[in-house]
Amino acid sequence: METNPGSLATFTTKEDSSFHRLFVSFHASLYGFEHGCRPLLFLDSIFLKSKYQGSLLAATAADGDDGFFPVAFAVVDTESDENWRWFLQQLKTALSNCHGLTFVADREKGLRESIAGNFQNEDVHHGFCLRYLSEQFVRDLKGKFSHEVKRLMVEDFFSAAHAPTPEGARYNHMTSNFGELFYNWVRDAHELPITQMVDAIRNKIMELIYSRRSESIDWLRRLTPSMEDRLEKESAKVSTLQVLISAGNRFEVRGETVEVVDVDNCDCSCKGWQLTGLPCSHAIAVIGCLGRDPHDYCSRYFTTESYRTTYSQSVHPISNVNGSFQKGTSQLAVTVTPPPTRRPPGRPTTKKTGSQDVGKRQFLCSRCKGTGHNKSNCKELLLEC
Repeated sequence: METNPGSLATFTTKEDSSFHRLFVSFHASLYGFEHGCRPLLFLDSIFLKSKYQGSLLAATAADGDDGFFPVAFAVVDTESDENWRWFLQQLKTALSNCHGLTFVADREKGLRESIAGNFQNEDVHHGFCLRYLSEQFVRDLKGKFSHEVKRLMVEDFFSAAHAPTPEGARYNHMTSNFGELFYNWVRDAHELPITQMVDAIRNKIMELIYSRRSESIDWLRRLTPSMEDRLEKESAKVSTLQVLISAGNRFEVRGETVEVVDVDNCDCSCKGWQLTGLPCSHAIAVIGCLGRDPHDYCSRYFTTESYRTTYSQSVHPISNVNGSFQKGTSQLAVTVTPPPTRRPPGRPTTKKTGSQDVGKRQFLCSRCKGTGHNKSNCKELLLEC
C-alpha cells in the first residue's frame, strides 16, 4: 500500500501457507464514505468462477446521487459465518468512526450475529433486505390462502417495513441492490486469478472515482441531479395543499390526507421526510409559507458539495501487482501458494468431442457397380454383349 497510504490490505494463509483470505479497502474509498456518504453500508457476496473458486465479499455505500460507491471488498476461500466475521473485523479496523452506521444485508448469511459481535459497543444497526424477506414471507404463506389474501398481507408487510424507527437510518433503501450493482460492475473480473482480479477491481475503482469527480465539476445546483429531480417532483404537489398555522413550529397540512408538520424537528406525520432525508410535499408547503428555501432542510449527504467530497481522493496506480505479499508487522516476505482447487458445485459439464473425418458408407449400385446411387435411380446406359 506504499502508493496508497491510509489504505488497508490484510491477508491470512492456512497452515500450509496456501491462500485463505484477503481484505482490501483503499484510502480514497474510506475517506469518501466517512466524509461524503450516508452512514449506510450494503453487504453482499458473489461466487467466483476462477480456477480456485472462492467468494468475493463487499461493503458498498450509496453516494449523494444514489450511485453505488465501493468501500471495501475481500476474497475468501468460501462464504461462511467465520469469513464474514473476519471481514467485518477488518472493516471496523479500517473505519475511523462507526457511530450511527446501518448495515443492510440478506438474512440467510447470519450477519446479524456477526454485526452484533463486532460492533457491540458501537451505535451500529442491522437491517434486512426487504426483497429477500418478502420473498421468504410469500413462500411461508402455504395452505388455504387465496391470492388476494396473500397480496393484502404482503402490502401490510411492506407498509410496516417502511415505517421509520429510531434505530438505524436507511434513507428509504430497503433492499441490498447496491451490492448487486457492485457485483454486476465487477462481473467481468470474477473469473480472473486472485491477484489479477484484485488489480482489475482497483483499476475500476480508480476510473470510477476520476470519472464521477470530473462529471460533478459542471454541476451548478445545491443538490445532486437525482435529488434535485426528487425535490422538484415533491414541490409540484404543493399547489393542491392547504397550510393551517398552529402553535409554535407545528403546522397542519390538508390535501387528500391531513398531516402534521414539525419544521424544527424535520418531522411529518406522513413519514416521507424522515424516511428519505428530503422534505415531502407537506413539509415543502410549510417551508414555503415561512418564506424559506426547501434546500436548507435537505440532508447534507445529498448536496453537490458532499458528492464532490466523496470523490475528492484518488486511487493511485501500482507499478507491480505481482510483488511479494507482506504478512504481519515484521514485513517479512511470504510465499503464498494457491488454494487447492475444488470441484465446482452442480453437475459437471461434459465437453463434446469435435467433429472427426469419419468415412461415410457409400451407396453401391448393383446394376452398374457405380457409387453414390442405387439400382432404383441408376441412369447409366449398359452395353449388351
